[in-house]
This record gives sequence, C-alpha cells and structure tokens, in this order.
Amino acid sequence: MKPFVTTAAIALCLAASPAFADPTEKDAIAMAERGAALIKAKGKDEMMKRINAKDPDFVQGSLYVDMRDVKTGIVLAHPYNPSIVGKDLTDVPDANGKKYRREIIELAAAKGKGWVDYQYKNPTTGKIEPKTTYILLVDGVVLEAGLYKK
Repeated sequence: MKPFVTTAAIALCLAASPAFADPTEKDAIAMAERGAALIKAKGKDEMMKRINAKDPDFVQGSLYVDMRDVKTGIVLAHPYNPSIVGKDLTDVPDANGKKYRREIIELAAAKGKGWVDYQYKNPTTGKIEPKTTYILLVDGVVLEAGLYKK
C-alpha cells in the first residue's frame, strides 16, 4: 500500500519548515545555544569544523552562527566569508561607521550574552542590510547568530 499525502499536508510541512520561514529572534538564540552545547560536549574545534562545513544545525540561509575569540577578536569560523577567518577585524566599521565587532566583544565580556545591531552583507541577497545579532559567550569564544531586518 502506497502512502497517500495530500497537497495541503505537503504545503503545511513546507510552511512550517525553517528553510521557508523568516528566522526569528528565538531561532537565533536557539542556534547559538545549540552551538554552546556542542562546544561544551565536543570542544571548540568541532564547532569551527561544523560552521565552516555549513552544518544545517548552524547554517540555515541568512541565519547562521559565526565564532570569534573574545580576547583577541580574531574570527575563528564563518560559513559564508572564509576570507575573514584568522583575522582581527575588531575596529573595522560597518557601512555606517559603527565598530560593531568591538561592541560584540565588550558585551560578551561584560554580560555573556545580548543583542548588537549593525549593517552586514546578507548572503542570500548579496546586499548590505540592517542586522541584529544574538551573541553568546562560551569557553572564551563568542557565538554570533544574526537576523537581517526587513
């Protein structure tokens, strides 16, 4: 007997899929927290490997996690911009002149988590767009999961 799936059921599944829905702040927090759990369980090297490999747990379209060292500011992993990995871009401003990376590091060091707003290139549109990023400090690294604002 063949399974019978209605068009409505398929449409419902697609609508509920994160790949087809705009990510939310809850999605960004959950993604960063998944990363923190992975770091605690398997270490920073495993997290870097997963980010760079675009593991779907940490890279879902325009929502993704990147990682930087909280003390040096050096980018440790980035799924869409590998050219910045290994670099300290702490004082490089966004399109509006904001040194948001410095703000990320300072917020992480002071509070361990929070949100930072800035401008960044959206990997799905290729355009510089407003972005808000949830940052979470774990074991000396900052995990960053951001949302592009509409």
